[in-house]
Amino acid sequence: MASDVERPTPSFNNGKSSGERDGVQEPLLKNGSPECEEFSVVSAILPFLFPAFGGLLYGYDIGATSSATISIQSPTLSGITWYNLSSVEVGLITSGSLYGALIGSILAFKIADILGRRRELVLSSLMYFIGALVTALAPNFVVLVIGRLIYGIGIGLAMHAAPMYIAETAPSQIRGQLISLKEFFIVLGMLIGYIAGSLLVETVSSWRYIYGVSFPLSLIMGIGMWWLPPSPRWILLRAIQGKGDAHSLRETAITCLCRLRGGAIGDSAPRQVDEILSELSHMREEQEVTISEMFQGKCLKALTIGGGLVLFQQITGQPSVLYYAATIFQSAGFSAAADATKVSILLGLLKLFMTGVAVLVVDKLGRRPLLLGGVSGIAISLFLLGSYYTYLDDIHVVAVVALLVYVGCYQLSFGPIGWLMISEIFPLRLRGRGLSIAVLVNFGANALVTFAFSPLKELLGAGILFFIFGGIAILSLIFIFFIIPETKGLTLEEIEAKLL
Repeated sequence: MASDVERPTPSFNNGKSSGERDGVQEPLLKNGSPECEEFSVVSAILPFLFPAFGGLLYGYDIGATSSATISIQSPTLSGITWYNLSSVEVGLITSGSLYGALIGSILAFKIADILGRRRELVLSSLMYFIGALVTALAPNFVVLVIGRLIYGIGIGLAMHAAPMYIAETAPSQIRGQLISLKEFFIVLGMLIGYIAGSLLVETVSSWRYIYGVSFPLSLIMGIGMWWLPPSPRWILLRAIQGKGDAHSLRETAITCLCRLRGGAIGDSAPRQVDEILSELSHMREEQEVTISEMFQGKCLKALTIGGGLVLFQQITGQPSVLYYAATIFQSAGFSAAADATKVSILLGLLKLFMTGVAVLVVDKLGRRPLLLGGVSGIAISLFLLGSYYTYLDDIHVVAVVALLVYVGCYQLSFGPIGWLMISEIFPLRLRGRGLSIAVLVNFGANALVTFAFSPLKELLGAGILFFIFGGIAILSLIFIFFIIPETKGLTLEEIEAKLL
């Protein structure tokens, strides 16, 4: 029984060393772990794809909402009698999913380790499904906002569980690429939202159709996540904590790992599971990390790294710079600027391309080089924007170049690397709660920047505000240089053992 087993022991290895399988000696790293994990590329796609749908639906909401709010306020095209909305009511529609995401992040703190990563994503898909349905069919403003809140809860749960599930199930040598691809899916969702809005915005009641597109996508996500196996590492965490029969949970973890890796794993699944157990054997048999422990020792260090990174991701002004995109393009005389949706599509294509570049190089160059190089570009672009609005307002090319540099550098650095680092830096026992705090910081900082931008711009002026964002970007560079470790090529257990 689980109560008779205080902690896993190396006896699970059946007398074989960690680098030996069926008489064949595998290449070892210095810590004795295999040089690489066996996996099938095809089998690795689905454990990434369905969780990434959570990011796709998040991005789609961002891209679709701009067109949906235009449609819903049109006397002729809204198809409703309550189209005459105040600015506060429009703001509630726009930010309703953000408030819901904050609620979802708080919920994830309590339920993530109980449900597990897979079931949390199933719950997220259900929230997406219900939220999209309620929003698309809303008979009045109040129901519409409720639908947006429910959809946002799905965002909060998905952005918490998706990177965690991908990180815990992906082979270490492609983990960075797969988690960065989730950011690619967020940007892809934004682009699809921009395109859908551009195509449907002239249709009567188009806002219902625009929001309704999420309905079938959430169904695909839910069915896919129901079919996928649980995270083997989460199962082994339950074995460590005595929440079930240790031997039975070990066998379940082996079965799940075989499904995740495909036929290429051969008969090495038991060895890989035992290596994870061996790495975790120092953990005491505790039910879950306490609140006080989150701010002590290696937990505090992980929170500093993860929370600090996603905080700087937002307070360097990312929402505000994109807010100014249409204005900058229009002042520069671009014909596409006459149509905000076309400008959004242009920026969406750039974001998608640069995210693709980051995906291709993140596991080759590493996390730190991309962060240091990308954030340096962000700082330069912010100072250029500040100069444009303060001194160079007649040289429009400066603003356009600065905007494009900002978007490109953000998608090389903070965009994908922020979500990647928070998914791999937290030790297993506190990964669920630690990641929920990081996601809460992310959405909270996003809300702060979004809602504080207009009054600060009115008080200080756009130029001064962008200079302030540039100064914050310099501080973030210092933080990255001295605090952020390199995790390229390390297993999650090696990250915990070596870096925390």
